[in-house]
Amino acid sequence: MVEKPIATGRAMPTIAAAHGVATDSAFGAVVPPIYLSSTYEFAGYDKPRAYDYGRSGNPTRDLLAETLAKLEGGAGAIITSSGMAAFDLLVGRLRPTDLVLAPHDCYGGTIRLLKARAERGQIKLRLVDQGDHAAFADALTDKPALVLIETPSNPLMRVVDIAALSAKSRAVGAAVAVDNTFLSPAIQRPIALGADYVIHSTTKYLNGHSDVIGGAVVAADPAQVAELRHWANVVGSSGAPFDAWLTLRGVRTLFARVDQQQRTAISIATYLEAHPAVARVHYPGLASDPGHALATRQQSGYGAMLSFELAGGVGAVQSFIGAVQIVTLAESLGGVESLISHPATMTHADMGAEARAAAGISDGLLRLSVGLEAEQDLIRGLEQGLNACSA
Repeated sequence: MVEKPIATGRAMPTIAAAHGVATDSAFGAVVPPIYLSSTYEFAGYDKPRAYDYGRSGNPTRDLLAETLAKLEGGAGAIITSSGMAAFDLLVGRLRPTDLVLAPHDCYGGTIRLLKARAERGQIKLRLVDQGDHAAFADALTDKPALVLIETPSNPLMRVVDIAALSAKSRAVGAAVAVDNTFLSPAIQRPIALGADYVIHSTTKYLNGHSDVIGGAVVAADPAQVAELRHWANVVGSSGAPFDAWLTLRGVRTLFARVDQQQRTAISIATYLEAHPAVARVHYPGLASDPGHALATRQQSGYGAMLSFELAGGVGAVQSFIGAVQIVTLAESLGGVESLISHPATMTHADMGAEARAAAGISDGLLRLSVGLEAEQDLIRGLEQGLNACSA
């Protein structure tokens, strides 16, 4: 495959839609082909070609990595088998004396991974409210090796200042990794704000069709790209070529999908905020949200994820789930279909009640991933569920 150079100044939606298109030198295929081979012929004795074995390198996987790196403004990317594998690609390289500083209210799977590593003595871990400036400053005195940032947070949509946290972290010698899964590079670019790494569950918005599990780490430093690529080969966490091809197909429509989804999301958030069965809506796109001003400054939009708390608690949640229409009760997010989840019994169940309470995740909280259905249909479907709460 011969890559055509991307013109400088080319808009990000163009990169998403066109990077790698019409570069097939063998047959002139417009869509880049899938290379499924697990191994590659050597040119001769001690003469490996650009690729020798599928775990260490694959043209299809590399094209997706190039595209994501361009979108995130990084030096390169490593494609992994899942979002958790992407997290572990960073964390797994650390030493037992290295401290990881993570948000106390981040995704349940992230906390589960970090606690599992810490319990085995493979890392040290400290969880902190990163929106509390004094608490974060105190945590930095422990000299962490890696600071993980998740903004907006999952599931409470709390927004933290990436530029400020990155500057403070790097001042004490810590590397900074930002989970950008909720927004994608269509809305937020953490490397431009000072982050060293960006982490994605490509399963979500990048793929966008709920049919692939995958992950990615984008690094700002070329040396770190090389080290991460080496480590992915060592531990065998690389993603499959067909999954990479499907994800790249999803990336082609990323900007169009996210644009439509977030326009619907603000309408739904506004509707929910005014409904008597809803105690509170968490969505930075609302002027009433405490993260609104910061989100407006560091993001180019507000995304299509939101959460809301029902006034009636668990009983209301059960009534709502039994009556809601159009929206599907399921984990995951970022697909073309709208999904709703109950964090306390689904995505964040492993945290335990005490940790959820400390993070502010109530039993009456529901998380909504807004899809591409018609706005009026989604609101009517949610209305069915809300009406059941007050019946």
